[in-house]
Amino acid sequence: MAGRAQPVSAFPGIGAALLVAALILGTLAAVAVRAEAGTGFAASDWVALRFTLTQASLSALLSVGLAIPVARALARRRFPGRSLLIALMGAPFILPVIVAILGLLAVFGRAGWLSQGLISVGLEPVQIYGLHGVVLAHVFFNLPLATRLILQGWQEIPAERFRLAAQLDAGPLAMWRLLEAPMLWRVAPGALAVVFAICLSSFAVALTLGGGPRATTIELAIYQAFRFDFDLGRAALLSGLQLVLTGAAAMVALRVSAGEGFGTGLDRAVRRWDAQGGLARCLDGFWISLSAAFLLLPLAAIVLAGLPGLTALKSTVWQAAGNSILVAGISTVILLGLALPMAAAVAAGRNGMTELAGILGLAASPLVIGTGLFIVIYPIADPFALALPVTALVNAVMALPFAMRILVPRAREVLGRYGRLSLSLDMQGWAFVRHVYLPRMRAQTGFAAGLAAALSMGDLGVVALFADPDFATLPLQIYRLMGAYRMEAAAGAALLLLVLSMGAFWILDRGGRWHAEA
Repeated sequence: MAGRAQPVSAFPGIGAALLVAALILGTLAAVAVRAEAGTGFAASDWVALRFTLTQASLSALLSVGLAIPVARALARRRFPGRSLLIALMGAPFILPVIVAILGLLAVFGRAGWLSQGLISVGLEPVQIYGLHGVVLAHVFFNLPLATRLILQGWQEIPAERFRLAAQLDAGPLAMWRLLEAPMLWRVAPGALAVVFAICLSSFAVALTLGGGPRATTIELAIYQAFRFDFDLGRAALLSGLQLVLTGAAAMVALRVSAGEGFGTGLDRAVRRWDAQGGLARCLDGFWISLSAAFLLLPLAAIVLAGLPGLTALKSTVWQAAGNSILVAGISTVILLGLALPMAAAVAAGRNGMTELAGILGLAASPLVIGTGLFIVIYPIADPFALALPVTALVNAVMALPFAMRILVPRAREVLGRYGRLSLSLDMQGWAFVRHVYLPRMRAQTGFAAGLAAALSMGDLGVVALFADPDFATLPLQIYRLMGAYRMEAAAGAALLLLVLSMGAFWILDRGGRWHAEA
């Protein structure tokens, strides 16, 4: 594909990639320039590095390993409420971290539902703090994302392939070997890389559930260097290490996951003749039920705790909710403006630097980007007056890696199938984008936009650096309520944030695929 002409130019995508790289690397350079000479890594930093790699590896393997049978079961089964279940299973990934952790503690904590059940039968309660607690939380957050990414791979296998396999009397093992295993070899490494990189930059989970200095991530060490020591040199050094680790993991995954798909079909509904047996039905039901219980019980705990607090919400909470909606809307527009041309550039064959720039958002620390922007903006403008656009910009960059993983495979398929035909019809540039590229990318664009809006809605990162007392997003307002020990109002605001995040995701995701099967 890289060696032939394409109907869409790669230069807008390359320009967007340069802007992203300049923002991330430029802010890191701004922090490093302002830093004083440091002493290098401390002993605690090496402990943080070992713990970060250990928990990220375990979290990625468990998340993707569990996502494979769950995604396979969802791909093979049709039942009432399936679309709603898939949407609800995506809720943990788009929840604000602190809100989701409160739900996990309500179920798996020492005083949680599971521990109370164990105590009632004379057993010890669950110990959620430490490595196992961090891994549990990361699996809770990332299992839905891995499931959606792998499920998308299953849905990209044309129905005609399964029909042909059934006509050839291929059994379940043959179906797995010929169709499903090759798809997983192409899709799973990318999902592993995404989850691994997310866990590399874990902050709030380690802060809340880490359990001490031996359970500290690199991101938490960066926070400590800023917050307690104001050691910008050490923070910049740790951020550089985080960039290298995530970039290396991404490059390995991209090499492993490269490969051709199964082509396109006639968009018929998929029928799985290999999944009609009783054992297959029981196994699929088991995986769907287990994953639904694991992911939805903490959400139920959040709802039960938040309902009484809805009546205690003040006007400041509703104003903060409006700010969150505005930030999420701006962030989503910025994201699509970056991701769609970058995906086209990657599909057109300009994939090296562009794809690397799309991964940088996973590796970069939002805290370092925010501090760098503060340093750059402060001499020329009031950083606090720019809290809203700066927050939206950083949130868009943080969501860009997920959008690229969603958009790039489909963009390659669109250009591979329609590129030569469009060139033969002299349909190039904006005409190809408007009539072919954007319509055929609609489902993936809606998914990426919904994910970006929900993540931005629940983010508590750079806004904490830029916001003044008169401005707050809803997550920041929840923290302020918790700091004032108004726990009932905080629980109500958390439930409101859950509804807004899920609503934004559902509206955009559903809007992109209203014409197609979920």
